Parts: sequence; C-alpha cells; structure tokens
Amino acid sequence: MMFLSRHAARAALVAALFPALLGGCAKSLLPEPAASPALFALSGESEASAAPAGPVATARTLIVDLPRAAPGFETAQIAYVRRPYEIEYFAHNQWVDTPSNMLAPKMVRAIGRTGAFHAVLGTPTLAIGQFRLETELLRLQQDFSTTPSHVRLTLRATLIDTATRKVVASREFDARVDAPTDDPYGGVIAAQHAAAQVVAELASFCAASVR
Repeated sequence: MMFLSRHAARAALVAALFPALLGGCAKSLLPEPAASPALFALSGESEASAAPAGPVATARTLIVDLPRAAPGFETAQIAYVRRPYEIEYFAHNQWVDTPSNMLAPKMVRAIGRTGAFHAVLGTPTLAIGQFRLETELLRLQQDFSTTPSHVRLTLRATLIDTATRKVVASREFDARVDAPTDDPYGGVIAAQHAAAQVVAELASFCAASVR
C-alpha cells in the first residue's frame, strides 16, 4: 500500500476542495434575482354596479372604444402621490394590465345590462353601431397626502352619434374612496370600489342619454 506524504495529502485535499470553493465564490458574486412584483387585477364590478335591466332596445347598437389614458397612467405600474403634481409608482406592486385595458370589458358588460342597447360591442370590431362611446382615464392614483390615504379615479366619457359625428352627451366621472390600509394593497382595494362606482355611473349615463 502506498502512503502519501503529509505535503502531498494536503495538496490533494486542496485540489479536491478548490472547485467547490470556486463555485461558492462565483455564486456569491452574482446579483440576487429580482423579486417578482405582486400583481393585481382591477375588477370594476360588484353587485351594486349592475344597473337594473330595462326593456331591450330593438335597434340601437353601441361601440365602446378602448379607453385612452392620460400621460402617466398608460402603464401597468400602480401610481401614487405624496404631494401635488408628482406621480410615483410602487416598485414591487403592479396591475396585471393597464387600468384602461382592464376597465374596457367591464364597461361593455355594465352598459349591456341596462337594456338600453340591442348590442354593446367593444373594439376592435367590424360592426358599425349607431352610437360610439369614447372614454379617457384621466387619473387612477393612491393619494398619501391625507390620512387615511385615498384613491381617486377620474374618467371622461363622450357619447357620439356615429352617422352625424355629433356629441350626444359628455360627462366626467370622479370617484374618491378611502383606503382601508395605507399601503399598496389598501389602495388596490379602494380602487376596486372606485372603479365599480364609475362603471355603474357610466352605464346609467349611456342608458339615460339615448332613452
């Protein structure tokens, strides 16, 4: 049996451990992977937001354009403010889509439930409706300048006669809802209520404007 000298044994041990040590060092030098942000959906619907259905119209069709968004709100980032005119965004919390995109199908369903139109269709569509609804999301933000913080959602709506291109009715909707907690999740909860309120008011507005 061959015996290694003490020096040779030490060299063999270092050679065996070196790859493991090198791998550990390399791993420690790599940046930590960024944590995935918490994702939230904007419901905009509740039992209270369902307008009572009336008799279904026999001819009127409404085309609901995809809402535009004012600068600063055309993003999936969740906006908040601490002082006037300065918009900030939460780093680790965001919407699953832009708020304007998430509101569009809610508006179509809520207006359809009023029964004021034979059909309510979202864009894109090849259909040509008698009326067209154009909307713009002017604001959706959590405001920390008050205690408790609150969410403001502002939407401008314009109902247009497609044949004449004349404005049938126009209105700005604004909802303010206090957040149950002063954190991003509290703002998300308040945003659900604000969106439900605005969507319900928008549906009633469209129905009343053509009846």
